[in-house]
Amino acid sequence: MFEASPFPGGRSQGDEISVYDTSELYGEKGRFRVLQFSGEAAQGALDLEQPRRIVFEYPRAMIHLMEHNMAYFEDVFMIGHGIGTIAGHYPDKRFKVAEIHPDIVRLSREHFGYSLDNVTIGDGRALLALEPDRRYDYIIVDAFTSSGTPQHLCSSEFFALTRSKLHRRGYLLLNLMGRSDNDRKISAVLTTLGEHYSHAMAFALLSGGPADLCNFILIAGDQPIRYQARHLAGFTETEPAQGHIIRDSR
Repeated sequence: MFEASPFPGGRSQGDEISVYDTSELYGEKGRFRVLQFSGEAAQGALDLEQPRRIVFEYPRAMIHLMEHNMAYFEDVFMIGHGIGTIAGHYPDKRFKVAEIHPDIVRLSREHFGYSLDNVTIGDGRALLALEPDRRYDYIIVDAFTSSGTPQHLCSSEFFALTRSKLHRRGYLLLNLMGRSDNDRKISAVLTTLGEHYSHAMAFALLSGGPADLCNFILIAGDQPIRYQARHLAGFTETEPAQGHIIRDSR
């Protein structure tokens, strides 16, 4: 199967969202259905033979951090829907999901079996601003365009907003992509988090050489951050260099 839709804010006519089936995914044999942006890395994948299995490492690592730091969390605000892996894993929790592109929500329902009625179409930052203060246990940012995570979801002003919407023991989680060797943006995001949170940590899923893109998870809160390395699905703690503060564009 194959379906493609225009990508929001695409840089060229070729930018698109696609869904396809494959018998191999990152070297693993099987039957997979993939959501992919603009010919780049897959944004979500379903194991058609084991639909409840979480295929990618980063949601497994995020789930561990959520459950290990607050086992009885209830309220989560998530920016970026993808195929709904994390929200779908917790059908009994109160997730509110913001997704800017309606086609992503449609594709997740038609091709990946997402059935929860908890997704609102719109800009995640604008929707979060409408939420009551001190409401959430977790805020998750898992939002990508064809050029990466939008800057307005990585700025000091945005992190101040997230802090106001989390209760005292809440945490912010971000899924980002960066270079494995001292990526300037990852350093800047971690430094910017430090303006608003007492504790912030970065974890990387290293692969290939220092110039290769890899997955980073950043977590920040006002309580100490706990984790068990064996449950992080291959992610390891990393200490990026000091970076600059990211501000909203004027």
